[in-house]
Amino acid sequence: MERAKRSDELTVGIERSAHRALLYSLGMVKEDFKKPMIAIVNSWNEIVPGHAHLREIAEHVKQGVLEAGGIPKEFNTIAVCDGMCQGHVGMKYPLPSREIIADSIEIMIQSHRFDAMVMIAGCDKIVPGMIMSALRIDIPTIIVTAGPSMAGKYGDIDIITTTDIREFAGKAEKGEITLEELDKLEQAAIPSLGSCAMLGTANTMSCMAEILGLSLPGCGTALAVSSKKKRIARESGKRIVELIEENITPRKIVTKDALENGIAASMAMGGSTNSVLHMMAFANEGGIKLNLEDFDRISRKVPYICNIKPSGKYTLSDLDNVGGIPAVLKTIEPLLNKNHLTVTGKNVIENIKEVKLTENDIIYSLEKPKGKEGGIAILKGNLAPDGAVIKQSGVKPSMLYFKGKARVFHSMEDASNAVINDEINEGDVLVIRYEGPKGGPGMREMHMTTSLIVGRGMDEKCALITDGRFSGSTRGPCVGHISPEAAARGPIAAVEEGDEIVIDIPNRKIELLVPQNVIEERLKNIKLFVKERSGVLAKYSDLVTSADKGAVLLPKSQHVKTANIKY
Repeated sequence: MERAKRSDELTVGIERSAHRALLYSLGMVKEDFKKPMIAIVNSWNEIVPGHAHLREIAEHVKQGVLEAGGIPKEFNTIAVCDGMCQGHVGMKYPLPSREIIADSIEIMIQSHRFDAMVMIAGCDKIVPGMIMSALRIDIPTIIVTAGPSMAGKYGDIDIITTTDIREFAGKAEKGEITLEELDKLEQAAIPSLGSCAMLGTANTMSCMAEILGLSLPGCGTALAVSSKKKRIARESGKRIVELIEENITPRKIVTKDALENGIAASMAMGGSTNSVLHMMAFANEGGIKLNLEDFDRISRKVPYICNIKPSGKYTLSDLDNVGGIPAVLKTIEPLLNKNHLTVTGKNVIENIKEVKLTENDIIYSLEKPKGKEGGIAILKGNLAPDGAVIKQSGVKPSMLYFKGKARVFHSMEDASNAVINDEINEGDVLVIRYEGPKGGPGMREMHMTTSLIVGRGMDEKCALITDGRFSGSTRGPCVGHISPEAAARGPIAAVEEGDEIVIDIPNRKIELLVPQNVIEERLKNIKLFVKERSGVLAKYSDLVTSADKGAVLLPKSQHVKTANIKY
């Protein structure tokens, strides 16, 4: 007897006559009803460079599905380009879009009773949103990521990425390059479609889909314009039909072991700090216990081994050329959890059994790593009782410990203007608050300010802390995700101009050098700064949890009280 399919709820039984009629109107025939119906969940659009090629990728996936005996049906979800959102009000929307992506996929899949899905995604919040929905729905799923773009080249500059172009803007403001040179660099920076060529959030999360076992090996680093990407798309279409027979679903793949392997690989690669938010969100959807202490524990044991921009020298294309994610996993194999199933039907160790151990200027060895600890560090202290995040792989050695005086701003724009107008001095700590998930709302990236700081050569003279977040392409002494946020009356709301702040990365400390009773008195009497909000941002602000919980949306009754701070 054939095993029942989810899609049988549309096609089997006399009471489904109207359902079948609707399917016949699509051009389906009676024999199709016996085949599994596969959702092709695409995020193609014409405004995001990391997604503009995904129509073609979808056709290759569909071909694979048809060859394996399935019926592919495509629908779209939204996709926002974080790069185009930088530096203006638009940056309030990408993180909320993650939740809308997950919700919209849940609605389409559950409404139409698909048997399985192949998700096609690139860029910062789209891959995480799709993984969240995959864990929520828990039907067989494979993710085909968009792939990185080619790196730019101009004159004697061999590698240009979006990180570089933003820092070139700072150089132009200082008069170190001309506006004409900047224009030429802009045109040369991104020579193809695909996710930004460095290890920003987009490629960190695309690689994470592969590391977690939701993509076929090689998918994460295969260039957007490569034939390799098309072949992987087609094979993914074939494999999804087999996953239905094998009953392999996302929750069988993304376990605590898998999340820990994901954290380990991200630490080894120097991945985006945004991965912390997204991994916490995955844990929430999968019902898995995960906290910031897990990130710090793994960071202390897994060294930083990948020399990839923005913290290093090379691009994702270079990483792909030396073996991609399988080569990274092979290098850190002794540190991986072994019982981690993947969409291949094999565990993570079986997948890399035939991979040769490599050592070069792109992937360092465990014995001689680029850094003794992982790329991300979790800081705590009286300024961030629930934690804060920094990409320590992007911090110069001289700035691993820094003490400075607070310069307080209630928005990224105000802080950026202070940098542009030469109002920031050596020894300052820029404090940008009310930019958290609730207070922003939307937890904007402070990338305009950080780029100005690095571009002006100030990244060894001052630091930046925020309850907002950073682009995956950020480097420098920048501490984000400070929790609780200012809007939740966290200690960052109590910081006053001129207060001394200590950032001590080796000892994982971030401290406001003000007596605790003074902090408590300030918090008791402070009038919180409330930013204007409406529409989706108002709804988001009402339901979003703190950054240390992944900034997920939960009914207010399920919100966990933040750190034990006396107000």
